[in-house]
Amino acid sequence: MMRTKPEMGGIYHIYNRGVEKRKIFLDDQDYLRFVHDLFEFNDQNPAINLAYYFGKSKSKEVGLPKIERGARKLFVRLMAFCLMPNHFHLIVQQITDDGITEFIRKLGTGYTNYFNKKYRRVGPLFQGKYKSVQIKSESHLIHLPYYIHLNPLDVAGIEWRGEKVINYKKASEFLEKYRWSSYRDYIGIRNFPSVTQREFLTKFFDGPENYRKRMIKWLKERDVGDLETVVFK
Repeated sequence: MMRTKPEMGGIYHIYNRGVEKRKIFLDDQDYLRFVHDLFEFNDQNPAINLAYYFGKSKSKEVGLPKIERGARKLFVRLMAFCLMPNHFHLIVQQITDDGITEFIRKLGTGYTNYFNKKYRRVGPLFQGKYKSVQIKSESHLIHLPYYIHLNPLDVAGIEWRGEKVINYKKASEFLEKYRWSSYRDYIGIRNFPSVTQREFLTKFFDGPENYRKRMIKWLKERDVGDLETVVFK
């Protein structure tokens, strides 16, 4: 959990879950709205009226509305993300003063307002303040994107955290079809390319095809238990 102010240029693993571990995404539209919010609220400019644009013309990205706008002024570099039924993971780099704090504040408030209005509920949606762990070593940076992008295997009922031998072909095929993460864009399958800033990690992992191969190799050799002590310290 983050105890100090995020450092300029620092890379952080940000995560949070629904209050009382409740689901925060109940249908595809909820996932889509959160993905769009990741894009929309990562901007120092005022947010636009999303209610007007949703249901209007679509962009080339999967299911997102087409919005004409000026140049964005990012709070953070959103390097990777994964959305799960009751929680989310982000990898972000702070590039403006208090950028992480402002981005997550806008993201949490905006999505909670949408969710509460849609489902006629009141009160907090997320379990307290978001959690944050700074990535301070190259080994942490190598393993964390794999861990985050493998989370959807839980949705498929594929056990990957233990020592059980799994069907790697089935796991890979499922991940390539799972829309609610940045994995598809990292392996060259166009999904939500404008939401993330992938240049650094793509170069770090030697390109899309190598990222795919290296992640499956990591899955085969995994020691997830040791990694989780770093990921969630």
